[in-house]
Amino acid sequence: MGIVILLAVLVIFILVIVILNIKIVPQSKAYVVERLGAYKCTWQTGLHVKIPFIERIAKTVSLKEKVADFPPQPVITKDNVTMQIDTVVFYQITDPKLFTYGVEHPVAAIENLTATTLRNIIGEMELDHTLTSRDIINAKIRGILDEATDPWGIKVNRVELKNIFPPKEIQDAMEKQMKAERERREAILRAEGEKASKILVAEGQKESQILAAEGEKQAAILHAEAIKEAKIREAEGEARAIVTVQKAKGEGIKLLNEAQPTKEVLTLKGLDAFAAAADGKATKIIIPSEIQGLASLATTTAELFREDKKQ
Repeated sequence: MGIVILLAVLVIFILVIVILNIKIVPQSKAYVVERLGAYKCTWQTGLHVKIPFIERIAKTVSLKEKVADFPPQPVITKDNVTMQIDTVVFYQITDPKLFTYGVEHPVAAIENLTATTLRNIIGEMELDHTLTSRDIINAKIRGILDEATDPWGIKVNRVELKNIFPPKEIQDAMEKQMKAERERREAILRAEGEKASKILVAEGQKESQILAAEGEKQAAILHAEAIKEAKIREAEGEARAIVTVQKAKGEGIKLLNEAQPTKEVLTLKGLDAFAAAADGKATKIIIPSEIQGLASLATTTAELFREDKKQ
């Protein structure tokens, strides 16, 4: 009976030992296993069993990306300005074995390495360049840290300068400089606005004068064209009147020729023309001989008529 109990206890003990030595490695974790004090292997995600009393888990390593926020570090620029700069380092463990056996305190080592690297880089730059070159500083620090931490199984993904704190007097001077720069820009903008306004007014006046001159020019052209058209119409009217008169005269001559007038009729027509000419402003009139004879005859006839009337 005692032997059965002893065997049962022994079996239970063995089961407990076996259960305790069954390990499940979760996602994004890695277990560094040692056998008799020496590195044996690295367990990745999954189910694993270790040999009791011979093997042990030396270190549990997280493979997630980590963030190390370091306190401000005093640095001196090339132009001898002391300021405080704090950095943020984003790193990830890529080799659990090297991380476990490479360095005693990895985070402290990264912090000290970041501080010394930052001092070396800032020491080669002036204050103004430091304040405007964060991206360059970040890239340089990341490159140096990534190379230095590679033997420790650590990869530095990113480095950021979180804050830069210049001395108080430098900050005051920078604020005054910024204020003066803003006032200068304001004055420039105001002057440019006034200049633009004057240019627009001058251009408006110029356009107005050009339009007025164009209007006067068009008006003069239209007036001249109207006068020209009136003269053309007047000349055309006179021409038509002359043509009409000449046609009428031609018709009269034609009719006269068709009637075959006598010499006396032609002489009377000439007398009518002489009477019409006498009504003009001519100072000299040449009278044909035929008309002169006819006139004498008319005068003699008139005198005889008067004498008969007296008797």
